[in-house]
Amino acid sequence: MRRRGERRRRILRGVAWAAVYALGMVLLVPSGAWMWWQRPPSASGTDVNALWARHQWVGETHTDAEYRSFADRLRRNRITDVYFHAGPFEADGTVPESLHRNAAALLAALRRYAPAVRAQAYLGQIRIVDGHGIIDLDDPNVRRNVLVTDKKFLDLGFAGIHYDFEPIYPDDTAFLTLLDDTRALTKTRGRLLSVAIEQKTLDDAAQPIFKALLPRTGRFHYPPRPTATFLRAVADRADQVAIMAYDTQLPTKSLVGLHFAKHAQWTLDLIGDRTTVFLGVPTYRPATGWAEDLPTALRGIRKGIDALDRRPRRPFGVGIYADWTTAEKDWRTYEREWPGEKRAEHRPIEQS
Repeated sequence: MRRRGERRRRILRGVAWAAVYALGMVLLVPSGAWMWWQRPPSASGTDVNALWARHQWVGETHTDAEYRSFADRLRRNRITDVYFHAGPFEADGTVPESLHRNAAALLAALRRYAPAVRAQAYLGQIRIVDGHGIIDLDDPNVRRNVLVTDKKFLDLGFAGIHYDFEPIYPDDTAFLTLLDDTRALTKTRGRLLSVAIEQKTLDDAAQPIFKALLPRTGRFHYPPRPTATFLRAVADRADQVAIMAYDTQLPTKSLVGLHFAKHAQWTLDLIGDRTTVFLGVPTYRPATGWAEDLPTALRGIRKGIDALDRRPRRPFGVGIYADWTTAEKDWRTYEREWPGEKRAEHRPIEQS
């Protein structure tokens, strides 16, 4: 009985120490992030940045004054690329003309007032995965229709095609085939192909485990995040890759900042020499993750740039999501927290 009681006490002590250790680790990460967060970033912002823009710009009429005001805002805030929502795709890969009846007027106005800005047609849909979704990219006929639709938008005068299909898992060869075919189209026309994709997985080795334990449909599906190999494959096929780094669902600003910093560092190290990278930042407040906001995201990305051994050879910047949630105070925050390179006197990024 005495031995059994001693063994029980040893087990309880072991469990107690394990609990203390686990609690210490839980506390150590936020406290370490808080200490790291206190030092302000030294990196500047960049002069190559993107904006996701609402559908009304291509779907509704606007006054000349509205166009002038919008163009002035783009110039002042160093926005070089605007992804104008022009879809979504129908299930068969087409887009009704009624959805973009004002596109020609918009593009003409931008040529007058912001000729350096690249206006891209933002097109996407919920991708069918395991029987759930709207558009089936595995169907060659659907992909063919998507390309025909892309050509119509290029004929209208858009500077490029911006894809946002979700979810995209890192075994999606049909998506890569679509990128190959679209790049062939845009390249012959002297236009751009850009892609919005989720942030890279934290650990590529964990993807097979998630895949085995969780289905890809339903509420608790495993995250559709690219592996390093898949993200490089996308970057090799696209002129621009916009990383949807927002929706962190983290509880403190230092943890949110650490998230943006690490993804900026990882992504730019991984594909920054292959393609132009835009790191998506939010101007909305998510339903969960109450600490996430625009100034925290911008500060975090600048700290991620500080951590680079060298700046990538290709241009990079942030992608603001989105113009329909960006208030005047957000633009002031952006100007303050993402200072231009000339003002900060940092080495300019190399153009390709």
